Amino acid sequence: MVVRDRERRRRGRGADAAPASLRDVNYRRLRNPFPLMEVFPADQIADMHETALRTLEELGVKVLLPEARRLFAAAGARVDEDSQMVFIGRDLVDAAVASAPKSIDCRAGARHRDFTLELGSLVFQPGAGAPNATDLERGRRPATGQDYLDFLKLTHHFDVFQMISPQVEPQDVPTHLRHYFTTQAQMELTDKFPFYFSRGTPQVMDCFQMLAVARGLSDDDFQAHPHCYTIINTNSPRTLDIPMAQGLIDFARHGQMSIITPFTLMGAMAPITVAGAITLSHAEALAALTLTQLAKPGAPVCYGTFTSNVDMKSGAPAFGTPSHFQASLAAGQLARHLGLPWRSAAGSASNANDVQAANENQFGLWGCLMAGATVIIHSAGWLEGGLTVSFEKLVCDAEVLNMVAELCAGAQAGRAEIGFDTALSEVDPSGHFFATSQTMDRYNTAFYEPHVHDYTNFGTWAERGSVDANHRATAVWRDILNNFEQPAQDQPGLEAMRDFIARRTAEGGAPPES
Repeated sequence: MVVRDRERRRRGRGADAAPASLRDVNYRRLRNPFPLMEVFPADQIADMHETALRTLEELGVKVLLPEARRLFAAAGARVDEDSQMVFIGRDLVDAAVASAPKSIDCRAGARHRDFTLELGSLVFQPGAGAPNATDLERGRRPATGQDYLDFLKLTHHFDVFQMISPQVEPQDVPTHLRHYFTTQAQMELTDKFPFYFSRGTPQVMDCFQMLAVARGLSDDDFQAHPHCYTIINTNSPRTLDIPMAQGLIDFARHGQMSIITPFTLMGAMAPITVAGAITLSHAEALAALTLTQLAKPGAPVCYGTFTSNVDMKSGAPAFGTPSHFQASLAAGQLARHLGLPWRSAAGSASNANDVQAANENQFGLWGCLMAGATVIIHSAGWLEGGLTVSFEKLVCDAEVLNMVAELCAGAQAGRAEIGFDTALSEVDPSGHFFATSQTMDRYNTAFYEPHVHDYTNFGTWAERGSVDANHRATAVWRDILNNFEQPAQDQPGLEAMRDFIARRTAEGGAPPES
């Protein structure tokens, strides 16, 4: 977390405000420093890829959007209009994978927020798409517009989140106007990389127009780079519905990024084995990726998967499990087989911000890191398998992400770090290093400074009220929101964007349909 002079933050010390940090960190362009794990041998990964291609050729994918079926048919795929089934030859898939960019330069609202997605890079997003919000003060509730704004501010505040996610649905904002509300908020409250839902061409075109107007981009400038992204979920097994297919086409044709994410649960809408579930997910991702390249060769697209298991006793989704971890590893192997940047996810099925939630989120997170995921979504705040985002959990999870980001910088072992002259030679046997030259030069900046963890001893902690991490997190998010300042942005068209929203609202908005 970058701490600016104007900002104050809490370090988990009861009600005591900590002074501004002297550390100058940058978590904006991270590289994954961890050795990659493999769950299956290379020949089995190749067989999974071949089986996915066979699935597309012989079993096909149901594509509900007529325009998408026409694109497939024009490229040579076999299409059965009566059943809406599309049978995609491996030559089409191979051509699509070849044309999909292996490196994607993403343009945020400010140049220092830009980043590149490619194998080896690392980007975090908080939990996304929940209908509910929760915190210790107000409890669990249907998410509101104010919740959306508050989560957006928290996402902007923590430097470790490089992309904005649709954390919660503002359910008190009508669906035909909701995209105006969320886009205006993203343009005004943050300069990070924005997200738009694919809920029909009218809404998508409105969002593109608002972004281009706000940032003063010509049509050519807008289409030259991805300035926003969407997430596309297939309907497993082997179905691509109308809004998702339309979103793939719309974003591809306008040069904007789609993150393709089959959401497969082992034993429910996917085979019960890790290998079977990931093979199905891989086939669905390849079908969707092929559609983007048929719509516009070279369109930016991010391969993805979100695969875990269900609890076979209740049928409920489970996350942060060994199967979830293994699925991430297998997806990483397949992404590297294609050479494409890819998306994975952490998350938790816990109903509260408790030790189960922490365990599940961290186990899922480390599965993504060991798998080499480029984008890790649901990395903070997600509860109940995606039904709720928690203010406290977001703050607690961001602590872990910050520490991961610290590891991305690597450790140095030069003469200054070893410190023979500035540390080792200055201390006699049985002495201490508190006052050495090396310590005095570095004590303000050497170590990561937590925003919610408490490193005091038990006596001091007890004297300060015995406040646990969950309640300290409440103080942290409250402090961030109370002291939030909008970033200074070079966006010459904000007023014109507001005029556009007022006009489109008066015209009736845009319903979420294609």
